[in-house]
Amino acid sequence: MPFAHIAGTGSAVPERILDNAGLELIVDTTDEWITRRTGIKERRIARIDSNESTAALATLAARRAMDMADIAPDAIDMIITATVTPDRIFPSAACMVQRELAADNAAAFDVSAGCSGFVYALEMANNSIKAGMSKNMLVIGAERLSSVVNWRDRGTCVLLGDGAGAVVLRASAEPGGILST
Repeated sequence: MPFAHIAGTGSAVPERILDNAGLELIVDTTDEWITRRTGIKERRIARIDSNESTAALATLAARRAMDMADIAPDAIDMIITATVTPDRIFPSAACMVQRELAADNAAAFDVSAGCSGFVYALEMANNSIKAGMSKNMLVIGAERLSSVVNWRDRGTCVLLGDGAGAVVLRASAEPGGILST
């Protein structure tokens, strides 16, 4: 049975930083209140006019993971993107990433499961490799939660930001890799 090893990782965040002082101007909160409860000092916020869409962030994170793994787009068998904030319902964010990467041999679909979405996507990819169905998988978690957050609710708006992370999983006969999710 093959094992799924992480061969590369990548991330992407928007340029705009919203720190706690900036949130004090938007909602009834303070830096001290946010930091004491969450430890968060800043978060990244996407700008659509700067091409910081969910798919754009996901694609950049994917490219970085693929560069680290030294893998070409045509060697990717499947792309799974975990997101609850895709740019549109159809086509999926994963299909948009597939097109941008020119990963023409890859199946592509999204998983919409909120906070646990990346873990679910990773488990699906791990199982696909263990079953011998795939050799190289791209798993992405990408969110643009700033587009859906209630900026008047200090209980949630202080927690959420935008960004993407990606891993390339590679099948290997070498024991190890993903042991559990």
